Amino acid sequence: MDDLLQEFIAETRETLEAISGEIVAWELAPADGARLDAIFRFVHTVKGSCGFLDLPRLARLSHAAEDVLAAVRDGNRTPDTSLVNAVLGIVDRIAQIVDAIDAGTTLDDSDEHALIAALAPDAQPTAPAAAAPVGRSASRSVRLNVDLLDHMMSGMSDMVLARNELARQLRDGDVDPKVEAALERLSLTVADMRDTVTRTRMQKVDALFSALPRMVRDTSAELCKAVNLVIEGADVELDREMIELMRDPLVHIIRNCIDHGIETPMARRAAGKLETGRLVVSARQSGNQILIEVSDDGQGIDVARIVAKAAEKKLHTPTELAAMSEASRLQLIFAPGLSSRDTVTSTSGRGVGMDVVRANIEQIGGRVVLVNTPGRGLRIIINVPLTLSILSTIIVGVGTQRFALPRQAIEEIVMVRGDQVRLDMIGDAATATVRGKRMPLVSLGDLFKRTRDAPPTLVIVSTREGDYALGVDTVLDTEELVVKPASPAVMATGVYAGMTLPDNGLPMLLLDASGIAAVAGLRFAPVAAADAVNLEEVVPGIPALLFDDLDGQRRAIALAVIDRVEPVSTEAIRWSAGAMRLSVGDAIIPLYAVGDFASRREVAVLRLTDGESEMAYAIAEAIEIVELPFEIAPARGSGPIAGVVLIAGEQVELIDPHALFSGQPVMIASPPVCLLQVDGSGWMETFLKPALEASGYRCVTSLARGETAAVALAMEDAPPRETIAPVVTLRRARSADGDDDASIYRYDRPALIAALAARRTI
Repeated sequence: MDDLLQEFIAETRETLEAISGEIVAWELAPADGARLDAIFRFVHTVKGSCGFLDLPRLARLSHAAEDVLAAVRDGNRTPDTSLVNAVLGIVDRIAQIVDAIDAGTTLDDSDEHALIAALAPDAQPTAPAAAAPVGRSASRSVRLNVDLLDHMMSGMSDMVLARNELARQLRDGDVDPKVEAALERLSLTVADMRDTVTRTRMQKVDALFSALPRMVRDTSAELCKAVNLVIEGADVELDREMIELMRDPLVHIIRNCIDHGIETPMARRAAGKLETGRLVVSARQSGNQILIEVSDDGQGIDVARIVAKAAEKKLHTPTELAAMSEASRLQLIFAPGLSSRDTVTSTSGRGVGMDVVRANIEQIGGRVVLVNTPGRGLRIIINVPLTLSILSTIIVGVGTQRFALPRQAIEEIVMVRGDQVRLDMIGDAATATVRGKRMPLVSLGDLFKRTRDAPPTLVIVSTREGDYALGVDTVLDTEELVVKPASPAVMATGVYAGMTLPDNGLPMLLLDASGIAAVAGLRFAPVAAADAVNLEEVVPGIPALLFDDLDGQRRAIALAVIDRVEPVSTEAIRWSAGAMRLSVGDAIIPLYAVGDFASRREVAVLRLTDGESEMAYAIAEAIEIVELPFEIAPARGSGPIAGVVLIAGEQVELIDPHALFSGQPVMIASPPVCLLQVDGSGWMETFLKPALEASGYRCVTSLARGETAAVALAMEDAPPRETIAPVVTLRRARSADGDDDASIYRYDRPALIAALAARRTI
């Protein structure tokens, strides 16, 4: 309300400055209808605004003046000096009240009845009263032409580019410290001016959302539906011109959600939902994009019906429709002339709307994304770029090409080296594991068909759907760039958010992190937001790896238990010590297999881990990552199969990781270190080390740099060594030397293992 009141004060003052002269000129030329119309519009606007802002004094004065001016317009009164003086008195009092409201002071209203009475036809002629001075605060706003703001923005953009060019020139040579300091001050000033100029065109998106409650109320009442509208992010700022361009597309989308998406109260009860549908309209800023999302908890889009309608309208042949992916079929909703309604109503059925919505949004450099959940609702995400904005970016290189990435979308940048960063293939999906966190991997060189080599650098990118690793060749620089929409053909690829001109003068494209994820086909686990009015809790499914096993069966296992998928030579697999074992580097881990692989030279294995121990599972081929359904048909009997699930209409056996780990002598992934304080006889290395390592310890005779032992072993007659680890002493005699002797007989294996477990620190 404060913003509206300030806008009303500014508009009223601006009009008052010109209206007094118009009234005087109208007195000299009573037949001038244009001046009379201008005066009438002023008092009519003031009266209408006062009713909304609850300003009764202004409403009473403006209403009285409006009645008199209406009588003059109808020819029932003739303007004379007395009438003009009375109208001037009303206008002066309106100005005084506006100033008092702005200053926060009170103004006596005892003479306002006399001002209104002076408008009557039989009122005595009065001289115009001098306006009483009221403390008026200095105006803090000024109205500017939008073209002037555009010119300011363009000039600011050129200034930023010139600053970048100057900085690049200075970096190439020896710089005088005084010049460098001056450049630093210039950069700070330019950055401050940049932010100020950018804000001149910004307006809260509430101006776009404010009309929605009434529209939702009227539309839902017309369709006999109950809809609860929730608006979020109304304080997000968007370019004023962009707000105007978004009005019609947003209205189309809201009406479609109510008409096509949200069911009637009876249908919602039958589906186990609340009778009142929920419609959420939200806005948020993400880098150089404004994301406007419209979501409902209705029935979603019936893709099969859309496909049938497309075939009926002969938009595509049956062969083309059958070959389409699910995402392509969903996009048919944007086809011109296509509607899921069989009959035409005042709200829908003409096939005009969604195609116009997408065309209008794409015309301003935006795009529309649909996230359909049949039976649960639809999310429509509109990505709108800021027409002219200066963005902080990271410049990355792929081959000889350079691209910009918004810094707001980047979580971190890591090099692919060491044990903390690992690249793997799970089926045909590339993944990156960074400090134990696995995420999808998209190689920019592979995506753009530049190179298929493994990327040396990973840019961890955050999107609304989730995080993923973007593989690039190099990270070159950071720059603040002016971003503008690219051509429609470039934007249609879905991987770019705009274009820019950096300081070297060569055009460069700005990458769209969310668009890259969509084009690469990345799938993230959905995150459900808590809904206070929804009684049904939405539980996300468990991601799993679907694979073909060695016996020909198609099976699945939870993705969380898989550390990596890798091919191994069958020569590394041996049946030894009563179990199948796999040699991997310097380690030997248990292997589980349900089929014969003797004829293979190489076999794929799943490296499984529970965080503390690991084992391997031999498979024929990894297929893809899927989401496990909630319904599982349990298996009969014991074994590594937990049950059967239905995936894409096919029965798939589900592996039970608990049964695997509980039934196998798994190897500890990070076994505790036991320091053997050898005495030179070789007994500890020969007799003791194999027994301890079979019990889960890693035995060493000396510690590497930075390594810490969990426990140490020493013979009673060996010279003691300094160590921070607790020491278990071994004796050669069977019997202890008194009650105070805590040593362990060196061949008492159970007592030795128990003592090590009791003493170790890790």
